[in-house]
Amino acid sequence: MKRIGIIYSGTQFSVGELDYDALKSQIDAAQRDGRSAWLAVNHGEGRPQRAELLIGPGIPIALLPIPADSDDATGADGPDGSRPARDE
Repeated sequence: MKRIGIIYSGTQFSVGELDYDALKSQIDAAQRDGRSAWLAVNHGEGRPQRAELLIGPGIPIALLPIPADSDDATGADGPDGSRPARDE
């Protein structure tokens, strides 16, 4: 896994060099234990800006594993599983 995409409050963020399952477990633990924690992430393209997201009970967050061989900046597939068209 090259990085993990995150959607938080309708905005896209990403983290790199983290294990997907470990991050998911960290978020699960915060939700289950009723505590909040800060998650350091990147925001933006090119030269990402550091940001911190508050995770905890009642705060929705989505994780999107982005494979290492993905050349799509968002790593997002279409609703039918197809990759978005690219202008050549």
